[in-house]
Amino acid sequence: MTTTPLPAGSLRATSLNSARLKDDLHAAAEQEVDLLVVGGGVTGTGVALDAAARGLSVALVEAEDLAWGTSRFSSKLVHGGLRYLAHGDVALARESAVERNVLMTRTAPHLVRALPQIIPLHEGVPRRKEAFLHAGLRAGDALRRVARTPSDVLPPPKRIPSAEALALVPGLRRAGLRGGLLSFDGQLVDDARLVVALARTAAGFGARILTRCAVESLDGGGADVVDARSGESLRIRARSVVNAAGVWAGDLAPEVKLSPSRGSHLVVDADAAGVAGTAVVAPMAGATGRFLLLIPLPDGRALLGLTDEPTPGPVPSVPEVPESDVDFLLAGIRDVLGAPLTREHVLGSFAGLRPLLQQDGKDSADLSRHHAVLTSEEGIITVVGGKLTTYRKMAADAVDAAVSTRGLSAGPSRTTEIPLVGAAPRRHLTDVEAPAALVAKYGTEAARVAALSELDPDLGEPVAEGLHLTAAEVLWAVRHEGALDADDVLDRRSRIGLDPAERAAALPRVHDLVTRALGGIDP
Repeated sequence: MTTTPLPAGSLRATSLNSARLKDDLHAAAEQEVDLLVVGGGVTGTGVALDAAARGLSVALVEAEDLAWGTSRFSSKLVHGGLRYLAHGDVALARESAVERNVLMTRTAPHLVRALPQIIPLHEGVPRRKEAFLHAGLRAGDALRRVARTPSDVLPPPKRIPSAEALALVPGLRRAGLRGGLLSFDGQLVDDARLVVALARTAAGFGARILTRCAVESLDGGGADVVDARSGESLRIRARSVVNAAGVWAGDLAPEVKLSPSRGSHLVVDADAAGVAGTAVVAPMAGATGRFLLLIPLPDGRALLGLTDEPTPGPVPSVPEVPESDVDFLLAGIRDVLGAPLTREHVLGSFAGLRPLLQQDGKDSADLSRHHAVLTSEEGIITVVGGKLTTYRKMAADAVDAAVSTRGLSAGPSRTTEIPLVGAAPRRHLTDVEAPAALVAKYGTEAARVAALSELDPDLGEPVAEGLHLTAAEVLWAVRHEGALDADDVLDRRSRIGLDPAERAAALPRVHDLVTRALGGIDP
């Protein structure tokens, strides 16, 4: 794997914490930067990394926390675009396959794993539809080969008998099951962790990552922002500006018209669903190219999703899952499983809003998933649309536009070859001297996280009985990952917050740890 190392400075260069935030905020107010990025989601942090890696001076401002919005509410898939193939959009499917390859083989192999997934073939699936689905999987595999993803990373698809399907997913309905279509795609350990890794990698190249900084006004020469921690107002001057605020992009650039689409997920008990390491992909009746997904997570939970509903009106800070979506998802997966999932199996829920460009006369499910880079009359670059898998390409296109529009001195994008913090070839990750669960979240940095517990054994204890989050991980989140309060830890640096009961159990201990850590940052 050919990679570009981060600048010298090791962990300190990539550490985000309250002390660095304070220093970077003062510096950003004093010096004009080449590029100002608005938005701390996957696209915004991707823009910051792309620009900083080209040698540009960069400041990123985010009103809340990293991965606050849609970027933490995805299906956590790095996918090759089967849905786009079903709609005949080969170009978008190919782009997805290429970007998936970049993540899985070069930039973030520590954060993305191969996810086996089964399309069950029950008696209600006609042979003709089976042939159509199988052809789509083979076409997707052809794009895998075009993208040069090795078969030992993502094996080719195949038809399997019912016995093998049930061995992989014991919860499938046995009656009328004649087999399944087995394929493989990419799955993020955690979408929010990807965003944090992008931000920290960008910081390693000198980008200033400024969270809790809300933009009051934006123009082609920068932004007026308010630091929520101090209440201070300041002006950040910039030669170019990229608006990567996702579903809030239209608030900063009124000429950008969006049609947000809600994607709801339920967090369910994986044992009750009968899934372990293999996902279930269930074609939706009467909807070509749309699927329900039952996706196992590493922690004994599973995600059931997802919806695609238009969501007009003001954009909420945190979208809620309506009862109608809960009913829809539970009903949609019912015929696939032997024992139906009910509301008692639902541990939590979340919804993300997709920032899709408005197109008159089209339903949200039919709106293009291509991204768009738009330039206003005063030179603000806005990047919208797209999806998590293709964030890197979106970011590169946005920076290209900024460089061209403002005449900045910068070469082409380098991010296909830059490993994110913690990344290493897969064969090397097994050599990291740390528990496998830590390696899956932190990659090569897992040994440093584990070392905290060696110095103080109490830090190796979970923050509450039965939870996987340790006190050492909380300290790491504050000292190096930019967490500023307990919510940042529970809802984004870890995903304890997906289960309200677990969140409530962990909150007291996490709050105490964060408070003490903020009083003595030691990067």
